[in-house]
Amino acid sequence: MHTECYPISILPRLSRLFLDFAESRQPLTPFYPAAPYGQRWTPPAQDPVLRARVADLLEEQNRAFGAGPATLANIDRLRQGSSAIVTGQQVTLFGGPLFTLFKAATAIRKARDTGAVPIFWLATEDHDLDEADHVALPSRHELHTLRLAHQANNRPVGAIPLGSGIRSLLDQAAELLGPGPILDLLEAAYTPEATFAQAFARLLATVFAEEGLILIDAADRAFHALGAPVLRHAIEYAADLESALLDRSRLLEERGYEAQVLVTPSSSLLFLVDDETGARLALKRKNADGWIAGKKSYSAADLLAILDSAPERLSPHALLRPVFQDFLLPTAAYIGGPAEISYFAQSQVLYETILGRTTPVIPRLSATLVEPAVAAVLAQHELSIEDLSRSRPDELAQRLGARAIPIEGKRKLATAGNALDEELTSLMQWMHQLDPSLGRAADISASKMRYQMNRLRRLAANYQLQTEASLRRHVDAIYLNLFPDQHPQERIIGAAAFLARYGDSLIPLLIDQASQECPGHKAIFL
Repeated sequence: MHTECYPISILPRLSRLFLDFAESRQPLTPFYPAAPYGQRWTPPAQDPVLRARVADLLEEQNRAFGAGPATLANIDRLRQGSSAIVTGQQVTLFGGPLFTLFKAATAIRKARDTGAVPIFWLATEDHDLDEADHVALPSRHELHTLRLAHQANNRPVGAIPLGSGIRSLLDQAAELLGPGPILDLLEAAYTPEATFAQAFARLLATVFAEEGLILIDAADRAFHALGAPVLRHAIEYAADLESALLDRSRLLEERGYEAQVLVTPSSSLLFLVDDETGARLALKRKNADGWIAGKKSYSAADLLAILDSAPERLSPHALLRPVFQDFLLPTAAYIGGPAEISYFAQSQVLYETILGRTTPVIPRLSATLVEPAVAAVLAQHELSIEDLSRSRPDELAQRLGARAIPIEGKRKLATAGNALDEELTSLMQWMHQLDPSLGRAADISASKMRYQMNRLRRLAANYQLQTEASLRRHVDAIYLNLFPDQHPQERIIGAAAFLARYGDSLIPLLIDQASQECPGHKAIFL
């Protein structure tokens, strides 16, 4: 096994804010209080009573998830005063994309390096079912999207039962993954009566049992009651928090960045679960004391009464969620993906206002896993991960076709092209000297001639592609495995595919690679 290190900027569709943060060795103040790859964090103080109660709830939950001795030992360390390295994500089908493993591996590695405990926050209160109900698993020539049929109803995803349709998806997964331990784990975790949260948690608890990963589902009444001070602050000081967020958005724009989350004068930092339908509805402010969720109106007093009697009905918005999380947990650092870290530039003002401190954020391991057969194709054509990220499949196929043209053909094309350029350059200079307008017309004609010369090159490359059909197959195979649909592998291909192929050896390897001596994107050749 070996690795290659690339700048994180080779990945597409990353915000400038994230790139500036991730590629700097210094804190990007005031948005981020710490440098992205530091490890000297001051553990936050936490009320001993709160710490003990959180540890009790974590022990209860993790036993239900099937946690092993290492996880229970880490919960006891947390109870005794240890700080935490935290990560998290939505509870997705069959463990979700590959970056699920990368997040957990990074949290485990950073916790190991700093003497903390690793915690994975299950984002069970998110209500975007379209992001959680599917997983993509590859076959030899195709990427298959397995999707669990459900009717969207804006309910928190974590509480939705999987239902009988999960059996059909498990059958499809069995055909794609083949028999083995990971399929057994999926079948044990993803049962019809299980919820999205329970199934996802059982899977992760088993996969990371030896590493002692602690899981937390903070959606229930007990955790919301403990975190009520944060939710109360969001109600009682809504206008002040809104003002601070609007100021932060303006500052981001002044620095040339875009705010990840749009904040408006009617925005709120809270959702309310409707007591009749169970739908999770955005709370919007109408005025100083008036709020609306769906078609119902509430006063601040109404919301505070709900917080006292049924705290689980109020849940934090994306910008408030990390503050709610780090009120409950003694978080020394949070491991995030690009979007989460971009959110944090706005959440930072909420941290300072509500908690009086700001949690450092650290980019998760970003990597492409290159299997031996794919590595052999890359080597054969002298290609890198950066070549794939910078080109479309058709463009890359053209390049390989051009490389494969026999040497005699390359010489003829080069000779013709060079001669054309030389003669056209001399001719254009003369025509410009005769008359500027004549020169401009000649430039247009010359451009067309050069276009036709390039077309001859493309025709020759396309012929070579047709003659050597394996070239196109190689390009398609490379993109399918490494950049499916021109998206990074880590964001598309399901983690279960690699767990099925590499079993118990994969997790220790990822934890080792999460040391992040490469402050960018890794190609890990398996």
